[in-house]
Amino acid sequence: MPLRSSLRAASVAALCVAVLTPVTASSPASATPKRGDDHRLQEQIDRFVRSEGGPPAVIAVLDYGRKTRVLTAGTSDVRTGRPPHPDDHMRIASTAKAFSGAVALALVDRGALDLDDSLRERLPQLPKAWGAVTLRQLLQHTSGLPDFSESTAFRDEIRADPRHHFDSRRLLDYVADEPLRFTPGSRYQYSNSDNIAVALMAEAATGTPYERLLRELVYTPLGLHSTSLPQGYRMPKPYMHGYAVEPGAAPEDVSEVLGMSGVWASGGIVSTPADMTRFIRGYVGGALFGGREIHAQRRWVEGSSEPAGPGHNRAGLALFRYDTRCGAVFGHTGNTLGYTQFVAATPDGRRSVTFSVTTQINKAMDADQVERMRKIEENFVCALVRGPHE
Repeated sequence: MPLRSSLRAASVAALCVAVLTPVTASSPASATPKRGDDHRLQEQIDRFVRSEGGPPAVIAVLDYGRKTRVLTAGTSDVRTGRPPHPDDHMRIASTAKAFSGAVALALVDRGALDLDDSLRERLPQLPKAWGAVTLRQLLQHTSGLPDFSESTAFRDEIRADPRHHFDSRRLLDYVADEPLRFTPGSRYQYSNSDNIAVALMAEAATGTPYERLLRELVYTPLGLHSTSLPQGYRMPKPYMHGYAVEPGAAPEDVSEVLGMSGVWASGGIVSTPADMTRFIRGYVGGALFGGREIHAQRRWVEGSSEPAGPGHNRAGLALFRYDTRCGAVFGHTGNTLGYTQFVAATPDGRRSVTFSVTTQINKAMDADQVERMRKIEENFVCALVRGPHE
């Protein structure tokens, strides 16, 4: 990578991680539009890709149970013009937090953890000032833990070397000298530290590495064959390339700029649209844990995912409720360098939507673009709720 590009990518990476944490490209003509909803949705994502600062690619999967629609726009690789595909790998960013929730709630269901277990009980090596924080509060972002990804020292490491290999299990050390930001349970505040602590609690309760817990409790039961939690920066092939852009500059491929050890359980998972469809249906539909955990998970507080999903957002336990004009869906969003994600399912898990774009879109970078994306996502939710157009 040229020096100029490397320095620019390092600077972008440092900013994006804090929010776990744009691109105009000529794209091939879309497939022949379908009738009804498909036609309208296709037009919307085509316009989104062509718009200034729009993503080079969009892929959306509408799964109705017996029928699946896949809509794509743009290209997954601006060099070759290859269209995006449901089996292409991508960084799923903070939707990885839902996977940590799946692990934790599966362990609660098995009696290995309790939602009221505290950091003092499970992770006594963490600062005493954090001791009263519970697993429930971590999963709902009401813990008050300071966010390690906002630490000056952490950001300096990323700026110096975006591919720096962190000890993922020591990420909270960056804020170990900081007090809680508020009394646990008193308010909502999204923090990347929460899901690091969740993974550490799961490991402490079982004596099993988090990566293995993911495989045994999530990947295998749901048949996720293309999902992993890497430590490095390489993407498995085939993959959708993620891009960054500056006004007047060509899109820059940032797919492999950032190492994943510094985000770990908070946003490091790589998956595919096909696997994410299977995940969100199983996660919301109750395939991984029982009714008591589902009930606890769906006790909502005011709070948005990052970036905000469509409609009115409320937070459960590693799950968000999106109340749209067409009804409620449950899921998660995420954004990181080169990628933005929205995945959701109807409350029974029988229908789902995944919506993936190959650039980072969040409020700090472009609030107007976020709102355009949320409107498109809401239209996809409405198409999901109404059912397939025959």
